[in-house]
Amino acid sequence: MDKAFTSYVIEERSFVSYIKREIHNQVMRGSFSQTQIAEIDIVVSEVTSNIIKHAGTGELLFRCLNDIFEIISIDKGPGIADPTRMMKDGISTTKTLGQGLGAIKRLSDASQLYSLPGWGTILYSSIKKETENVEKKNSLDVRAVCVNKPRESVCGDGYWIKHNAADTLVFFGDGLGHGQYAKEAIDRAGSFFFDSNETDPVEILRQMHENIRCTRGLVGTIAVCNKLSGEWRICGVGNISTRLYSGLKYKNFMPYNGVIGLNIPRSMSPSIFPLEKNQHLIMCSDGIQTRWDLNKYPSIFKYDNTILAAAIYKDFGRGNDDSSVLIAKVF
Repeated sequence: MDKAFTSYVIEERSFVSYIKREIHNQVMRGSFSQTQIAEIDIVVSEVTSNIIKHAGTGELLFRCLNDIFEIISIDKGPGIADPTRMMKDGISTTKTLGQGLGAIKRLSDASQLYSLPGWGTILYSSIKKETENVEKKNSLDVRAVCVNKPRESVCGDGYWIKHNAADTLVFFGDGLGHGQYAKEAIDRAGSFFFDSNETDPVEILRQMHENIRCTRGLVGTIAVCNKLSGEWRICGVGNISTRLYSGLKYKNFMPYNGVIGLNIPRSMSPSIFPLEKNQHLIMCSDGIQTRWDLNKYPSIFKYDNTILAAAIYKDFGRGNDDSSVLIAKVF
């Protein structure tokens, strides 16, 4: 599982220097080159500066993984009518040089800007370490935004992806409550999922239930994508919200009542849905309100799914629990 994003709420300029120092210290502990560290410092500086200058306040999410640094800025400012134009050097709405967004784009391995007038702006940037890793081609492209409950140092939500010859399996769970005990429950469940040789989501949940009885327990959903049979097989216990989108039409998956590790139904069976190209599987923990509607985000499927996950988190995160959104796109 990739680790959760660290969240900072930026409300005044004086806090920015602290954020930049904390991010710099985390990046220094990784194995980025000195050139990349300097580039990350510039990207962080430009991102935080944009929040202050254009929105006044906003939220900054970042994480430093084994092979990549990612940063997301989220604000509810006036938004941008023409995001593509603003990415060009020399274009500014605040009488500056207008090179900040261009610098972010040049220094990032991937960067995207999504904005709507009156709604706000989401900016995503990632910088990969200088390695020779070759990406594996799989049937799903998975993106997720997981954020700790405010003032917690760990996240009790988690997800794991497993690929084999015929299937891609996705497990998304939420440990009861939050904090260290919730994380222990989700980590143990995730380790069992990853080590299991089962491909039936019902059987995995049954065995997982027995394996984590000594923990606080969790709610979770397992989705199995099988390209040979052309179908999804999905089973879940507890309040993980799951939808399958084909274009803007969607189908809801209804999980069983219960808590994995405490009590699950005696009789369960997977729900089966047809598998379609460019389909999107979206899962949310209960830190995200359930009444979200993708129709309010024009053209968002053209962007990296990290942008979509951040948009749902921005508008529907409750702010009083761990909050996570996972999106898996079918190739």
